[in-house]
Amino acid sequence: MKRVQEEMKWQADKERKEVEVWKIGDRVMLSTKDLVFKERLAKKLVDQYVGPYTIDEVISTNVVKL
Repeated sequence: MKRVQEEMKWQADKERKEVEVWKIGDRVMLSTKDLVFKERLAKKLVDQYVGPYTIDEVISTNVVKL
């Protein structure tokens, strides 16, 4: 049973990556992948990233307030 648990953990850890640590004042670029634009000419003509924006508050490891 222990061997199977270790193998399952190894399989799960293969896809995981290190979390980036964000600090107040860091400058970041935002992806436009999920943003909705009122007037969008064509998807391929829109920039992939917008910014840079400065981080004002870190709420959690995955959420920051710009």
